[in-house]
Amino acid sequence: MPRDPVPEPPVKRPGKSLRFRLLSAGFGAAEAVLPRGIPAIDASAIEAAGGSTLPDFAREGLERLTASIAAETSLSLFGRVSVRYDLTRLVRNAETIRRMHAATPGIGREPVRAPVFIMGLPRSGTTFLHTLFGFDPDVLVPRVWQTLYPAPRPRGFDPRASAVARKTDRQLDMFAGMAPEFPAIHPIDADSPQECSEITAHVFHSLRFDTTFRVPSYTAWIDSQDDAPAFAFHRQWLQAMQHGTGGRFWALKCPEHTFSVKAILQTYPDARFVVVHRDPVHVFASVAHMTEVLRRPFLRGIDPAEIGRQVTERWIDGARRLVEFDRSGAVPAERLVNIQYETLTADPIKAVSGIYAHFGEAFSPAAEAAMRAHLDAAPRGGYGRNRYRLADFGINVERLRPRFAPYIEYFGVRARPSDGTQAA
Repeated sequence: MPRDPVPEPPVKRPGKSLRFRLLSAGFGAAEAVLPRGIPAIDASAIEAAGGSTLPDFAREGLERLTASIAAETSLSLFGRVSVRYDLTRLVRNAETIRRMHAATPGIGREPVRAPVFIMGLPRSGTTFLHTLFGFDPDVLVPRVWQTLYPAPRPRGFDPRASAVARKTDRQLDMFAGMAPEFPAIHPIDADSPQECSEITAHVFHSLRFDTTFRVPSYTAWIDSQDDAPAFAFHRQWLQAMQHGTGGRFWALKCPEHTFSVKAILQTYPDARFVVVHRDPVHVFASVAHMTEVLRRPFLRGIDPAEIGRQVTERWIDGARRLVEFDRSGAVPAERLVNIQYETLTADPIKAVSGIYAHFGEAFSPAAEAAMRAHLDAAPRGGYGRNRYRLADFGINVERLRPRFAPYIEYFGVRARPSDGTQAA
């Protein structure tokens, strides 16, 4: 059987067009003169607009989210315009998944075999690793366009020939016009691998909303909930997207997985895990800056110090959970890989080959060639060089270090001295 041709490296899209810069300026000008209130959005209105009836747990999530947005977020004009569209789209997509299962009941009987979950602190190389998995033609990864317009991705898929991929790229270009720093922080196009938080967002059980909005009460509610219903939908989404593709296994990535291991193992008992480790102090300003950049188009007021506190407290807990997960023995050694950021970035092909070997998976010449082509075309994974000051987000290295000491010592993470800035 002939192999798929090695995919070409992603084509760099041209700089953002004048119309998107003008659009951003137009929103800014209108912001000064238009009313700033947000019309009430209730679950029944969103359900009706999305053409679906949500399950009870998803409806509660939507109600908690909209109440939190109304009470705790001061939306910009762009935020007010986009929030209703976004929530309606999520309901509509969830209904699409339900209809796919109803039309072809066999989809729900297809196993999701031994998925690989990539975890770690944010900005620790997990996206880089996930991207490399995405160049293996035999491995399935969720794609950005699939979370916007759900449909299986056939082998040999060419995003340049896909109407939905081109439409997705236009939407990404528009957002980049609103948030010009975003492409250098997180290079992405329509066919890039996407995080699982975009999947569970369809049932309004996702920390994705906490990244783009300020919704502390919704986030506190998420933290108190059982993640199992959200991952039941996650499985349905994967089943629908893998149908007819012939992929060997899924590679899935999201820092949020750190808080959902119990539900993941309940849903996927044969799940495999890759955990990437990096000095925590050298990721937090980057995480905080990315949160600030993502929120800026949607919110009228942003407090960088509040973001710094939020990010560090969550990931102090996340680092503790990573230690507990490893110590628990919940996953046998043959299904778990711990890898240091420096090891991954020093020789990515060797690192990926070692992960495949550990899991007993074949690392094909086609996969290696595609990954090498990507690495040659996109040094540093396509990321720009950015420097962020820890002090801008109220992050104090000397106070943080002791709180991460158990994580650093347990996993043998190489701590690096800090000059009060971070490069990412």
